[in-house]
Amino acid sequence: MNAFEILGVAEDANREQIKKAYHSRAKQYHPDLFTDPVQQAEAQRRMVELNLAYEKAVRQAAKSKVHAFAKVPIEQALATARRLMEQGQLESALLHLSRAEEKDADWYALQGEILMAFKEYDTAHRSFREAVRREPENMQYRSLALDAAVQVKRHQQLPMRVKDSVQALFGGGRRRR
Repeated sequence: MNAFEILGVAEDANREQIKKAYHSRAKQYHPDLFTDPVQQAEAQRRMVELNLAYEKAVRQAAKSKVHAFAKVPIEQALATARRLMEQGQLESALLHLSRAEEKDADWYALQGEILMAFKEYDTAHRSFREAVRREPENMQYRSLALDAAVQVKRHQQLPMRVKDSVQALFGGGRRRR
């Protein structure tokens, strides 16, 4: 049995419902209610099981609440991320993009564009390749993937690696706004 079944609540129960169910069950199984030693031992075992289930259910409810809050429809995530990218707020754009309920070719292409702006060419290339995999006929995605591949190759050469290292050393890395 899982924690929610032990407490007798649905898996989408909130913290208040979990707490109420816990108190109700605790009143039923508290060892002080029984005089027979065998019944007290069984009640003690049930209370331990109930306490563990309560802790686990509360953690799961809190975690699912955070994830439920974080997810938005893909169209909304794409629109917000594009707007933020145009405003130069790249980290916020990437964060909002990650909140999408699902990922499609447009999602991967936009992620790649943001990563290109961060000069994360290898990761951007992987994003563009996934966009191409999902929509093989889209020539724009193919072009973006090629541009990223060229940048990856270019930045693997020694002079560019030295330049990138120096820029990273002196604060030329990701800009925060």
